[in-house]
Amino acid sequence: MSPRNNSLTKCRSIIALVAFVVMAASGLLVGSPASAAGKKTKIDTPTINCGATTAASISITVCAASGTGATGLPAGFSLQWMTCAAFEANGNQWLSSDDPGLCKASFSGNANLSRYNLAPGECVTVNVGDFLFDEGASTNCPDSLVCGTCYVFRAFWHATSALNRSDFTGNRQCTTLNCNDVGGCTFTQGYWKTHGPVGCNPSGGANVWPADVQTNGLTIGSVVYTADQLCSILNTPAAGNGLLVLAHQLIAAKINIANGSDPTDAALCIASADALIGGLVIPPVGGGSLSAASTSSLTSCLTNYNEGATGPGHCTQ
Repeated sequence: MSPRNNSLTKCRSIIALVAFVVMAASGLLVGSPASAAGKKTKIDTPTINCGATTAASISITVCAASGTGATGLPAGFSLQWMTCAAFEANGNQWLSSDDPGLCKASFSGNANLSRYNLAPGECVTVNVGDFLFDEGASTNCPDSLVCGTCYVFRAFWHATSALNRSDFTGNRQCTTLNCNDVGGCTFTQGYWKTHGPVGCNPSGGANVWPADVQTNGLTIGSVVYTADQLCSILNTPAAGNGLLVLAHQLIAAKINIANGSDPTDAALCIASADALIGGLVIPPVGGGSLSAASTSSLTSCLTNYNEGATGPGHCTQ
């Protein structure tokens, strides 16, 4: 090979090498940052909306973000709330997380049989003021909400091993139905669970269950339960058992009626609930069970009666 050709070959090799280095550098400088910028580091921010309300509770529907690449809510979420008046008095700011005046509830998506592990675009509804304490749910504010009162809510989605927790949602205001102090008003199952015999009276106050219920108990389905047994049922978490969920509302409805509430709007639902339960013995007294799907409509009907959405209205507590 002539010296001239040899030099030309070397020159071409050098040019090719330089071109390769430039292309590689271009990939590092342009391609890598784009990939890093597109990588998610936290759960997508969810949405919350007001649902059905009664004088004692507000349903909040929470939804995971949807769309291509959405994270879903594999670990569940947390909900916070204050009265609108307290929020305004605090300068339209949320109380700190460790302030006992801030109400909080956690809904774990990791618990066994949890319904709070949501795929992208899925939603779940929780009833603040009359919580269904199923698998994964806990709160520092289990009591009923105040009738005729505005509340402000926000939520965030829990972190996973791969992603940080989401940002808070925007604030959402919802209001309970007005109070009704006309004679014959109703109380919630949560009220009767905390104003009854020993075991259902954490404050140590008077037992205000109707005298007939204290003495003779109630018939639920076709089984008679003493006042103490009724109390034990009210204190037993549902844990996915539709029989317990229904029994909590049925017991409350029957105590309300024994206390003087007009039974008209609840009569058909009470009769249907008793027929469905029949001879099943409710936990912890027995081991009866029903699917949540088979009891949900009757549970809703009785909840509406106890919380004042139907019937004579909810009492001011």
